[in-house]
Amino acid sequence: MQSEPETVCNVAISFDRCKITSVTCSCGNKDIFYCAHVVALSLYRIRKPDQVKLHLPISETLFQMNRDQLQKFVQYLITVHHTEVLPTAQKLADEILSQNSEINQVHGAPDPTAGASIDDENCWHLDEEQVQEQVKLFLSQGGYHGSGKQLNLLFAKVREMLKMRDSNGARMLTLITEQFMADPRLALWRQQGTAMTDKYRQLWDELGALWMCIVLNPHCKLEQKASWLKQLKKWNSVDVCPWEDGNHGNELPNLTNALPQGANANQENMGQCKSLEYQHLPAHKFLEEGESYLTLAVEVALIGLGQQRIMPDGLYAQEKVCRNEEQLISKLQEIELDDTLVKIFRKQAVFLLEAGPYSGLGEVIHRESVPMHTFAKYLFTSLLPHDAELAYKTALRAMRLLVLESTAPSADMSRPHHIASVVPNRYPRWFTLSHIESQQCELASTMLTAAKGDVRRLETVLESIQKNIHSSSHIFKLAQDAFKIATLMDSLPDITLLKVSLELGLQVCIS
Repeated sequence: MQSEPETVCNVAISFDRCKITSVTCSCGNKDIFYCAHVVALSLYRIRKPDQVKLHLPISETLFQMNRDQLQKFVQYLITVHHTEVLPTAQKLADEILSQNSEINQVHGAPDPTAGASIDDENCWHLDEEQVQEQVKLFLSQGGYHGSGKQLNLLFAKVREMLKMRDSNGARMLTLITEQFMADPRLALWRQQGTAMTDKYRQLWDELGALWMCIVLNPHCKLEQKASWLKQLKKWNSVDVCPWEDGNHGNELPNLTNALPQGANANQENMGQCKSLEYQHLPAHKFLEEGESYLTLAVEVALIGLGQQRIMPDGLYAQEKVCRNEEQLISKLQEIELDDTLVKIFRKQAVFLLEAGPYSGLGEVIHRESVPMHTFAKYLFTSLLPHDAELAYKTALRAMRLLVLESTAPSADMSRPHHIASVVPNRYPRWFTLSHIESQQCELASTMLTAAKGDVRRLETVLESIQKNIHSSSHIFKLAQDAFKIATLMDSLPDITLLKVSLELGLQVCIS
């Protein structure tokens, strides 16, 4: 194969405090990222710094010249580039010789080689026009030709920038978001009353997740947060801005296979996870002794999972609540709990049980609060070998499903002659209710299995099942589970569990 002819490119790179602040290359290649020639020169400068001659700022060099040297310098410069700079040189000369010109009102002169002041902001070079053009091109392809993959690569680039605390991360995400908002398909879907495609909806999810990372960044200034808030409100006020649930139509998609069901769902997913080894890396700047980035990450995850939050209205948003919770728990399940992490689990479980309205495991919660069944099952199995009492307390508290509870009688009880009338129960549109009830059943089954042989705990779990589970099919399943656990081949039948199975079976028959 004959190789391409060698070409010589003129490359200029400007630096400021170890950042590339601007680049130019005569190759003419236009892309979001640096061309190969800019990368090559950057690597050459990094690897062979001695081969690149350093100069003082040009203003310093000119300051050292006398009048004759300055005149010679200017005339030679004009002679070498006379077709390019002569008109500019003559214009500047006329302005300098004019007493009233604007240029003579400013002290000194600019020096592009001097760099910025130490207090000035600095950031990596970013070709904003190219970012906009590339995103517009990818969106216009509608998911074909790998455009979705390309957009995810851009999102990954933003994540990398945020990780490096590069201020371009927010700039780049702003440019991407503006192109998403300008996508003509948004107006079309709104007019037709149809939902956007799943792939496109996932891209919007990623967009939202990245903005969450930006606004929660503890290192950004208050004025930056105020600016982002203003911009986000502006986008949110646009008519075509997608709703959180992503569904503008009246028809609901088939929910049969929307979410994983049953006891094997995570595997009262894991099989696809890559096996990772997590280690404690010390976090020197934090006050508590023995803390590491791993302990902090686990604690933040537990705090987030235990937060009380109201179930959102839309179908897609409700599915996302369940999906995100299960994804985070599956990540936590990859971590092997040692003594340090067990302490974190105990601390958070106690805090969530005793906390006020911010906790989903608090004593009092909103009727439409997102249930804690899935999270509590994970806490239960994690705490059981180390603190069984706390494990059961947590799981039993999480068994409630208030959205299915009957409302209280409505009457003026101070007047006995008034007959109490029961207000009809209003069920919110919980599209994922069948999945939630199955998770509640799994939590109960997990407790029944663990409580085998413990009469007191079995009775407590039975009471919780009878109080909180409203589905006859799930009660029947738990009766079957209790019977199977009670009559395992390798041990004598557990009489208490058999009684639990019988009581649950009877409850199904009379319900």
